[in-house]
Amino acid sequence: MNKSLRRFLLELGPLLLFFITYRRSGMNHGIIMLIMTTTLSVIISYILEKKIPIIAVIGATFIAVFGGLAIYFNNKIFFFMKPTFINFIFAMALIYTKFFQKKLILKNIFETVKMSNRGWSRVTDHWIYFFVFLGLLNELIWRTQPESFWVSFKVFGIVPISLAFTALQVYMVKKHKYH
Repeated sequence: MNKSLRRFLLELGPLLLFFITYRRSGMNHGIIMLIMTTTLSVIISYILEKKIPIIAVIGATFIAVFGGLAIYFNNKIFFFMKPTFINFIFAMALIYTKFFQKKLILKNIFETVKMSNRGWSRVTDHWIYFFVFLGLLNELIWRTQPESFWVSFKVFGIVPISLAFTALQVYMVKKHKYH
């Protein structure tokens, strides 16, 4: 199986199983399913790739912590706020490394992509804005819409929005690419 497709399935699979379990058995069972399948996905990624997928581990940790808090305190708000926190943390990490450490961390993460520093700086800015946008959008939706809408949006809205945004970044890469 293609490495990119496998990675996509390992990331999307837990979300789809969360959605199915939520529809059949409710939020708490959906959260438990998401915690278990995300953890399993990280383990499978490690076995297949022979390296620790850091972003996946961070996501799994947030899912386990916020999902666990939601179940323990019987308060879904913890789970609703998880996407907000993770997106804001990613935005803050990019801001911190760019402006205080004077490093373009995305350049290190995507080391196979060769771009000018100006290009990396602009792509970093775009990702900062995007993470803030996703965090604010999540807040707007969970606070104003029914739970079932938020769940559907989390599974079927955020993924296409993220894919479309990532596809738009290809233009920036091409514009600032060097060989």
